Amino acid sequence: MDPHAWLEAALPLLRSPLGALLFIPLYALWVTLLLPGVWASMLAGALYGTWWGSAVVFVGASLGALLVFLLGRTWLRGWARRRLEGAPRLRAVEEAVSREGLRLVLLTRLSPAFPFSLLNLAYGLSDVTWRDYTLGLIGILPGTILFCGLGALAGDVARFSTVLSGEADAFTWAVRVLGLAATLAVVVVVNRVARQALQAPTDQ
Repeated sequence: MDPHAWLEAALPLLRSPLGALLFIPLYALWVTLLLPGVWASMLAGALYGTWWGSAVVFVGASLGALLVFLLGRTWLRGWARRRLEGAPRLRAVEEAVSREGLRLVLLTRLSPAFPFSLLNLAYGLSDVTWRDYTLGLIGILPGTILFCGLGALAGDVARFSTVLSGEADAFTWAVRVLGLAATLAVVVVVNRVARQALQAPTDQ
């Protein structure tokens, strides 16, 4: 079956309250399989809007991240170690997080330079505590809001008749674009800070 046809058939269910609940474990599974979450986050934004989409993605991503963390510390520890052998930046994260704890977990979560799913494996191999790892999930919120906002924006653009009919006026568009720009600015600034914090362990 054509993937586009399947998606079109599934959209009515996904847009329902039940669909939003189903989206959470599906997103968690996506993260557990170490797949990039950008497109799934944008889909959530298109389906549920920026804020509800962000809430759905945050819960699903957190559940998936906690599961990968546990797997990386237990059954998949050997596999995770081999998986990260070819990623010196992530090995540097593993070493730095073991020393810095929550501070560096937050910085790397806020930075889009580090892949979310593989970071979970790196954290599992590190000595970071469960508490610091869990609290550090707050750091994914700016990126989550950004990608869900982009998805919501794309969803509106795809519905030109709705936009042109006046249901999304110039002021609404200006607020959306300004909010996305502000979120992007925060992510870019924190990305620079995270790079600086990781520079020392990377050079060793």
